Amino acid sequence: MNRRTFNAIGGWQPFFFCIGMYVVALFFSIFVCSSIFYAFNAKSAAKAAEKTAIMSSARPQLASVGH
Repeated sequence: MNRRTFNAIGGWQPFFFCIGMYVVALFFSIFVCSSIFYAFNAKSAAKAAEKTAIMSSARPQLASVGH
């Protein structure tokens, strides 16, 4: 009987494992860092929206009622 083995691929297993773990860690680090970034910058976006609302309410606005 002739056995077909893939010994050459078995030698690459640690390399592929390291590459896979690197990709997974990169994905999670991007996710975590962007979550932290948007969590801290949400306050500045809310402040900017509040300033815009205050500035727009300072102008006189005319309203009309249609019949």
